[in-house]
Amino acid sequence: MNRLEYFNARIEATLSPMDYVQLKKSQPENVVLIDVRNGPVEARKVKVQGALVIPQSELDNRIDEIPKNKKVVVYCWDVWCNTAAKVASTLLTKGYEEVQELTGGMAAWEKMNFPQERLNVEDSSCGC
Repeated sequence: MNRLEYFNARIEATLSPMDYVQLKKSQPENVVLIDVRNGPVEARKVKVQGALVIPQSELDNRIDEIPKNKKVVVYCWDVWCNTAAKVASTLLTKGYEEVQELTGGMAAWEKMNFPQERLNVEDSSCGC
């Protein structure tokens, strides 16, 4: 893969927080955002406003909660976490056609001061 192919693939596979906000405003019915972070709810105190919470560890049991007819955007902790990439790969393998990773994860979202909401205990049953 040459550099141009690499950057084109990266653009296709990721979505910046700013691009996600614009997409959500222009096509709210066509996109679903999923928080796939693992770990106890105490560590995951907030999430992106409106995001579904399906930790990677629960994905196999909850995959039918993810619509196949929408663009699916997944995020995890930050640029050093590859959980979202793993989930994206799994979803693509299972027939989801439009899957992207939110670049920078929750850390980038918080840094940009975009809307967040507290994560309720009911939002996650992750026993990690």
